[in-house]
Amino acid sequence: MIVTWQGTARTSLEQVRLSVRDGRLRASGRLVVATGSPFSASFEFSAARSGDVGRGLLRTTADTERQISVRRTEDGIWLIDRGEGVERSEFEGATDVDVAGSVTFTALPIRRLGLHRKPGEAELSVLYISTPDLTVTRVRQTYRTVSINDQGAIINYTDAHRSADIVVDTDGLPVMYPEVAARL
Repeated sequence: MIVTWQGTARTSLEQVRLSVRDGRLRASGRLVVATGSPFSASFEFSAARSGDVGRGLLRTTADTERQISVRRTEDGIWLIDRGEGVERSEFEGATDVDVAGSVTFTALPIRRLGLHRKPGEAELSVLYISTPDLTVTRVRQTYRTVSINDQGAIINYTDAHRSADIVVDTDGLPVMYPEVAARL
């Protein structure tokens, strides 16, 4: 399945190919931002059967090209590699990954938790990767089901900087993320 979103608050385009093989979800995509501080990013991430992001690779190109790989071990340690040696950290129990400006990564916890199918709420510890500089921090994010209908659901997303009611389809993929992007 290929999904494309167009930015609503800035001129951007994101496209991702999602596939499920051997029980693992794989996301391969590209994000292009044309306004403000223009950059492009490409990513390859996979999530385990449990939904936890297991490993990923992210490259950005702006004034310079950067690359980072992240991998979570079975014992909960994140291995962060920028090509200059591996940093090891628990990032306070983070199990999910969020890449700044990417809609794809908003869908992963919604799908993992099934919030588009059954009402629920979860506060998550998330490994947050900023773009285009690829700084890694740990943040808290909350996802809460607002409503579910035949076309999908509305999921409230909240972090320290924003709160938004995201419209998702029956697969848990964002259709409209207010002030961020709309699906084409």
